[in-house]
Amino acid sequence: MKLSPQMMQIVRFALVGGVNTATFYGFYLALHGLMPYFAAYSAAFVLSMTGSFFLNTYFTYRTRPTWRKFLLFPLTNVTNYVITSIGVYVFVEWAGMNDTIAPLVAATAAIPFTYLLSRRILTRDHSADSVAETAAETGTAATV
Repeated sequence: MKLSPQMMQIVRFALVGGVNTATFYGFYLALHGLMPYFAAYSAAFVLSMTGSFFLNTYFTYRTRPTWRKFLLFPLTNVTNYVITSIGVYVFVEWAGMNDTIAPLVAATAAIPFTYLLSRRILTRDHSADSVAETAAETGTAATV
């Protein structure tokens, strides 16, 4: 059975998500002993988001990273951060969940949103950006 290009993209996104989750969780556990759980969670989130940008750019969406995409990518993760942050807080403070497990549970709800937003940012045609980047690389004036 051959999967459609869209389905292959979703499979690659899931694989990157697994790697990113493991990376995030590793950072979280390493930092958890050094700082309060929410600070460790936030720092791990930022570190893993940078890795996620490059993995999603090259592997998931097979596109070229640009400064514009890099700067926009965190905006797509704001939704992920808000959903998981609220989830972590609710699970730890209100539901009494263990604070080493809560980030994994909360992250599950954010997956569909993260996929749709990251796809929009990383695959959107930024032809004006490409012209400007090419001009910058060659030292010529960009006309759009």
